[in-house]
Formats: sequence, structure tokens, C-alpha cells
Amino acid sequence: MIQFPAVRRGPLRAISARLGFAVLLVSSIVAVIFVDRDGYRDVNEDGLTLLDCFYYAVVTLSTTGYGDITPVSESARLANILIITPARVLFLIILVGTTLEVLTEQYRTNLRLQRWRKRVKNHVIVCGYGTKGRAAVGTLLENGLDKSQVVVVESQSAAARQAQADGLVVVEGSATRSTVLKEARVEDAKAIIIATDSDDASVLVTLTVRQLTAGKVSIIAAAREAENAPLLRQSGAHHVIVSSATAGRLLGLSTTAPPLIEVVEDLLTPGQGMALAMRSARRDEVGSAPRDLSELVIALFRRGKVLSLADPEGTTIQTGDMVVYVRDDRPQAAPAMP
Repeated sequence: MIQFPAVRRGPLRAISARLGFAVLLVSSIVAVIFVDRDGYRDVNEDGLTLLDCFYYAVVTLSTTGYGDITPVSESARLANILIITPARVLFLIILVGTTLEVLTEQYRTNLRLQRWRKRVKNHVIVCGYGTKGRAAVGTLLENGLDKSQVVVVESQSAAARQAQADGLVVVEGSATRSTVLKEARVEDAKAIIIATDSDDASVLVTLTVRQLTAGKVSIIAAAREAENAPLLRQSGAHHVIVSSATAGRLLGLSTTAPPLIEVVEDLLTPGQGMALAMRSARRDEVGSAPRDLSELVIALFRRGKVLSLADPEGTTIQTGDMVVYVRDDRPQAAPAMP
């Protein structure tokens, strides 16, 4: 089931507002009838009390109309024409308003679904919206990807609601099922990020994605254990991130070389000062040494292979290279007011 981000409306607040408006409308009609109560006649011929006015207002606005109380004077009949009849229509609108709102919302959702299916292409699918999935989405958005280009596949209802509240399109269901991935338009995706809670599930998702896309879509998978990384690659993952091993190396660095862990945290934390970035090499840079560029270049990416600057092949920039560098990620200072 595909869920779109929507403006949150509190159901209790909406119901309370409608109930309050209905009570106000009934009270207003009671006041009109009570002021002109001498113009009405009931079957007992003893005049209208305040309770009779409430009774007449309720049965009239609800179109029940028992006929035991009737307007007989011209002023009472004029009030029925100009005030009570429009109020009756308004009261009915309030009663059926919830049904109309539900039908309208269903129509709007179906229309959004049709439009989304027509235009979604080259998007990123994130399987799992736990800690890793949320961090992956946050990084995508920080690097300029629009929220409309991110689709979350999540089987847990609570996590799916969180993703929807964050303004993302959500396909609720297991990513191991091909029907769910097809709902997310996996064939038209640019990349698949697999951030499930277990390595077993990651392997199954990877196999399913590879079967549906024939290896044409980039698959990035997270693995808890390093021993499962080769299995994920054999299953079709193009890149595998081992979370436990990475965390262990960071823990080791924090013990043996504390300043290095601060540098790594700075690189991985947005807006702290430094960030890793990658761009295509420009024409005027071809043939130059990476260290001669204005940016702090740390590696080259050439034909699917990362080249260190210490590598003989990485001493000169070639056509088609991707330049990996460290950019300034500090928030821009606000301009001073004149």
C-alpha cells in the first residue's frame, strides 16, 4: 500500500469543531423560535416553553418534522423560510460532512497515486526506515535530492508512519516481496539502499531486486557482520557497508588516536565544518595533478575503481574521472543588516 505525505489534521479537533458548530446552529434556531414563540401553535394549545423550542428546532433541522408544532403567524413562517430552512440545509451538510471528506480524500489520494506513477523515475528506494535508513535519507536530502525522489519501503507500521510524517512517499510491506518492490517502481529506480534490521533479510531483498532489475539498478546494502558482506556481493549488491566493522574501527581510533575520530565525525556530520564530496573532472583539469586543484582532493574514481593519490595511476586526472574531495560544509553566515 502506497502512502503519501499529508497535512496532519487532528481528528478530535475536526470533530469538536463540527460538533461545536452544530450546537451553535441549533442554539441560534432555538433563540429565533423562542423570541417569536407566540407565532407557533402546538397540539396542546398551551404555548411553547424553552424545551418546546429546543424540540422543534431539533426535529426541524433533522427533517423529522412530526407536525405537532407549527408556525401560524406570518413572522414565524417568514423566519422558517429565511432562517430555519437554510439552517436545515447547513445542518445536513455538517452531518454528512465526514462522509464527503472521506470520499474526497480517497479521490485525491487516487489522483495523486496516478500522477506519482506517471512521473516517478530515477528515484532512490530505501528499504527499511530504522536508524540506518533514516540516516541514509537524511544524507540524500542534505546532498540536494528532493523528497519526492525518495521512496521508503517499510514493513513496520510505526516506522512507516514516521517516514510519512517526514514527508516521504511510503510503500508499506516487506521489501523481500516482488509485488511490494514493484509498487515502489523498482524497475525505474536509480539506486536501492537496503537498510534492514538483519543480514538475512538484506540478502533476500538483494536477490529480489537483482531479479527484478537484472542488475541495472545500483544496489547498496548494509551488513551487520563482515562475514556476510561477500554473500551480499554475490547476491547482487554493488556496494556493501559493514556497520559493525566500521563502528569497531571508529572505537579503535577513539582509543589510539582521539583527534582522528573527531576528524571522522566532522566529515560524517553535516554542517560541522568538513564534508566529503564528489564531482566530475572538468575539461581544463584533464592532465593536471589532483594536488594542483583548488580543492583538497583525496582520491579519484575511474571506471568503477577508487584510485589513491599515492597510486601511480592517480597522479594525473583523465577524461571521465570523478574527483573525491573535502568541501567546506559550514553553514553560511547570514549577511549583516545595513
